[in-house]
Amino acid sequence: MTDNEALTEDQVGDQVAGLLLAAGGGRRLGGRPKALLEHRGHPLVEHAVGALRAAGCARVHVVLGARAEDVRARAALDDCVLVDNPDWEQGMGSSLRAGLRSLTGTGARSALVCLVDQPGIGAEAMARVRAAYRDETSLVSAAYAGVRGHPVLLGAAHWAGIAATATGDRGARAYLREHEAEIALVECGDVARPYDIDTEADLVHLE
Repeated sequence: MTDNEALTEDQVGDQVAGLLLAAGGGRRLGGRPKALLEHRGHPLVEHAVGALRAAGCARVHVVLGARAEDVRARAALDDCVLVDNPDWEQGMGSSLRAGLRSLTGTGARSALVCLVDQPGIGAEAMARVRAAYRDETSLVSAAYAGVRGHPVLLGAAHWAGIAATATGDRGARAYLREHEAEIALVECGDVARPYDIDTEADLVHLE
């Protein structure tokens, strides 16, 4: 057994931080911030944080942008590190950069990155991706029928390269495409549905 395989659950919990991107303004939803959309009686941001906690992430950083003060006031985000992204209108890439920057120096060796507008992806899928962590060189992605999706686990050795290429709404896409051969895919199609809440039509997914 290698040292990496011998990692205890507590050690993995310390080394894998949850990173929730929740800054979007919901432009195609009439300007309603996605973090505050109601699902099962609570804001989406609460659901996502709860799923990351249930998946084993002891440390959770949440990147806020649109109506950040309203999100702070209305959502129960106790014990999370809240990261303000003043450049949120530039797209998801700016939020990913802000989130990774906030994790630097914390002792985290990887980030389990989730999007606030994917409530069909819960703790079970997140836990599967998290369990594939080995060390700071890890790159892991959930897959749905073999197609790469979220969440993704980004080892700290990759953060600088990801930040350098994360522009607009591409997030880590460009970097991951360049490092496709290094990505471990974890099939999650049996436990999660990877839809996005982007438009009025998508609101049918909320309960």
